[in-house]
Amino acid sequence: MRCPFCDNEDSKVIDSRPSDEGRAIRRRRECEKCGKRFTTYEKVEATILMVIKKDGSREAFDRDKLLYGLIKACEKRPVSMDQIENVVNEIERGLNNLMQKEIQSSFIGELVMDKLKELDEVAYVRFASVYRQFTDVNTFIKEIEELVDKKKGKVRK
Repeated sequence: MRCPFCDNEDSKVIDSRPSDEGRAIRRRRECEKCGKRFTTYEKVEATILMVIKKDGSREAFDRDKLLYGLIKACEKRPVSMDQIENVVNEIERGLNNLMQKEIQSSFIGELVMDKLKELDEVAYVRFASVYRQFTDVNTFIKEIEELVDKKKGKVRK
């Protein structure tokens, strides 16, 4: 690591410890030429995940947008912020583990609905109504009937 004081390329690590809740490593270094000490941080280089929208446009994945959508779906439901944040963390981790630079918004929407279906069925129907753009009461009824049938183990055509 290059010394920020004398530009020498040789330095030694005198202390290392985790930082940023284990997401980085803080290193205290000492320049072997001038003897001055400085701090460096080592962390995984984050790649930007692009989301391909229904209309073909692209935008950077926004964790806060996902969180806000889940909060709205779970409003006035017995779902804690910890549970919502856990869902967001699981989805974000899963997307990062795919190791893709671009992902369809529909894939993310399906992941969210799968998680909500397990977490709270009312929140699931709320989210699905916006995500799938329900246009009338019959669409709601059909979705709820499918949800009930799956719970009972039936398959509806």
